[in-house]
Amino acid sequence: METLKFEDLNLSPWIMRAVTDMGFEEATPIQSQAIPIIKNGHDMIGQSQTGTGKTASFGIPCLEMIDPEDRKLQALILCPTRELAIQVSEEFRKLLKFKDNIRVLPIYGGQPIDRQILALKKGAQVIIGTPGRVMDHMRRRTLKMETVKQVILDEADEMLDMGFREDIEFILTKTPDERQTIMFSATMSDEVLSLAKKFMNNPEYLKISRKELTVPKIEQVYFDVKEKDKLEALCRLIDVYDPKLSIVFCNTKKRVDDLVEQLLGRGYFADGLHGDLKQAQRDRVMQKFRSGAIELLVATDVAARGIDVDDVDIVFNYDIPQDEEYYVHRIGRTGRAGRSGKAFTFCVGKEIYKLRDIMTYAKTKITQQKLPTISDIEKTKTDIYLEKIKSVIAEGGLNKYAQYVENICDDDTNPIDVAAALLKMHLGNTVSDYSQSVDDLNVVNPHGGSEKLSKDMVRLFINAGKRSKIRAKDIVGAFSGETNVPGDVIGEISLFDDFVYVDVPYEYAKDIIEGMKNKKIKGKRIIVERAKRPKQKKEKSFKKRSK
Repeated sequence: METLKFEDLNLSPWIMRAVTDMGFEEATPIQSQAIPIIKNGHDMIGQSQTGTGKTASFGIPCLEMIDPEDRKLQALILCPTRELAIQVSEEFRKLLKFKDNIRVLPIYGGQPIDRQILALKKGAQVIIGTPGRVMDHMRRRTLKMETVKQVILDEADEMLDMGFREDIEFILTKTPDERQTIMFSATMSDEVLSLAKKFMNNPEYLKISRKELTVPKIEQVYFDVKEKDKLEALCRLIDVYDPKLSIVFCNTKKRVDDLVEQLLGRGYFADGLHGDLKQAQRDRVMQKFRSGAIELLVATDVAARGIDVDDVDIVFNYDIPQDEEYYVHRIGRTGRAGRSGKAFTFCVGKEIYKLRDIMTYAKTKITQQKLPTISDIEKTKTDIYLEKIKSVIAEGGLNKYAQYVENICDDDTNPIDVAAALLKMHLGNTVSDYSQSVDDLNVVNPHGGSEKLSKDMVRLFINAGKRSKIRAKDIVGAFSGETNVPGDVIGEISLFDDFVYVDVPYEYAKDIIEGMKNKKIKGKRIIVERAKRPKQKKEKSFKKRSK
């Protein structure tokens, strides 16, 4: 489907201003289709994978439909995990940057309930929460559903897989029959369709299908970095690989402008390309790039469409793209006309999960590498310079210069010292621009699955396993949704047929055991306790994954 500009979606000025401030130029396919359907008041089932911009596809129309003069609850968004509830809440807050009379409140397990009760008493038109905590507030009458006009089930298949069906049905039966119901799900299982049939009114079905694209001739690498170290990492990679032409992809126009300014300040020949540039400006930038007048083209996905330059050596994903298909289009800018190419991606923390989704979608492998250190850059630059010296020697015509060297050589000075001094003069400051205090930018990504468990971890025992169709992500979702443990601190999860071992930090063990009393995972009521027996040989082992 052809995507639309946000200005074509007839949005309120404050929403348009927020979208522009976030730097987005064009709606994704699901946003282009879902926003008009939801704004028109229809029930809708959206089948879409993670990473397609679905949060904004329901967030924008949801906020547009809120009556800011009415302080009562009007919209409820249910999410399977606390992490997703927080993520959706942050997206809503960005959309509300220029609107101060709509209040959004996230509620989830692990947060003190007294604090949530106080916040609810102040009033909120939009609640974003996990099913368990929403039901808890309903029982306490601190959350009343009589005024709800819209219910959105985000990642409905995940909630059902995690055993939340009874909770969801209970919540929906307490909302008005004339409400609008929106459901987003990556899959259309029988359980999802059954729930839709029971609680939705003639829903419109929206499916975003993707092209099957592969990228066989491109070396694909990712680097774990901190957000603040991205610029340093980019400069080091450029200096080590010394590409003639490179494209650096960013997710927003503001990021493009900021990065170009930073690169120019470091002495690189760079220019930017994004949707705010007029066609004549774009043409000038592209002409400079094709001619080699600039070596680095920094661009957004929309602006980079149609770039047809055969000799791009490296594509950098400075930001991981929001849509997996964008990744494939980005790296396809290199490795053209039978040439080999490189694609380097910067991965910050939990973005490793986005990268795994990209690998699954593109049917490709993106390998992890360490970033070059300052010593690596010094060696590379020295090797390049020495090769140039060898070429000059091979060309000949050095008699005049040899005489100069002989003139300064005496009993205390030999030609080797002269050559070494000249080399030092040339190379002595080649890495002076780098931050000496952060020689090694490489970070251990706790989400990458390669770290060793801390001695402060405690092993917990769960009395259900693979026979109950329990997966590692179900456990992470249940723990993070029902207790105060963040999903990203959970250690190794060892799955057996009838039980599971989970390693968690010592300080969270008691909260998890207490918080999981009388709770269900995949519809099965489970018991969580400290393991009393030695660990058996694992049948299958996973590192945790939080949504």
